[in-house]
Amino acid sequence: MKILVYGAGVLGSYLAHVLVRGGNNVTMLARGARLDELQKHGNVIRHYFQFRTTADKVNVISELQPEDIYDLVFVVMKYPDFHSVLPALAANHSSRVVLVGNNANPTEMRDYLQANSPVQKQVAFGFQVSAGWREPGRMFTVRGPQVQMTIGGLGEDLPWRTVIDQAFVNTKYKLVYHQNMDEWLKSHFMMILPLNFIAPAHNGDLRKAAKDNKLLHQVIAAVDEGHQVLEKLGYTVTPASQLKLARKQRKMFYIMLKIMLSTPVGKILLGDKAVSADEMSALYQAFIDLKSRAGIPTPNWDTLGIHSPLLQS
Repeated sequence: MKILVYGAGVLGSYLAHVLVRGGNNVTMLARGARLDELQKHGNVIRHYFQFRTTADKVNVISELQPEDIYDLVFVVMKYPDFHSVLPALAANHSSRVVLVGNNANPTEMRDYLQANSPVQKQVAFGFQVSAGWREPGRMFTVRGPQVQMTIGGLGEDLPWRTVIDQAFVNTKYKLVYHQNMDEWLKSHFMMILPLNFIAPAHNGDLRKAAKDNKLLHQVIAAVDEGHQVLEKLGYTVTPASQLKLARKQRKMFYIMLKIMLSTPVGKILLGDKAVSADEMSALYQAFIDLKSRAGIPTPNWDTLGIHSPLLQS
């Protein structure tokens, strides 16, 4: 299949690697230094836990033209960056687009693409479970043996699911389809945003943060407050285990956080670089909007937000 991965950061680079190894004709859209790296050396990834490095040759472009047609377009980037690429995506004549990453407004993005495209746009949303960081010349990917993407539409089945499946048929990548990705994505950021207030509270010192019992209990309470906001607005918190963990299994949640903050994996997943300041701010603003609509108090969220250095920068 002819596939475009729009966005060549840590997550997009790993997705492109999987698709290339699956036998697809993959193009990556990149700019600046990353464009030069891909053109000169290919898509170089150090797989952190697997102790190996891969290098894949990919086609590379710096702009998406309307006449560039792909069977699938995966757009992998930070939530606040999606808006700047929507016009180019809408103008492009490819008909199937998957927006991958944190997203507080998927419905608005889908509606924009469908209303402003010269072709009928089929739009899905996904979230890839992997992490990592960038170093000059290569990406570091932190993942398990099989990376998973939760993917789906906004309250409807995807009639073009077979096209997505075909792209991954020869890979070890796992697709988990969810019918309402709006609920899933909103539930997800209600979890990850409070967790990412932990590291900045202690200037990135996670071992010190692990000993701050007040902070950890406050973060857990904030997650539950976020769930309450969604419930008040008629959303179903997804998955249900997330709701149960923050509301009925708080002691387990607390122990899990303390253990995670004391491990190298915790530094990668919850360190002060895990979620960028601009993405934190954009997601926090989305929470404020939802809270305003719900009209319920969220004292722990409010305190964490007010004192977070990320939101003050």
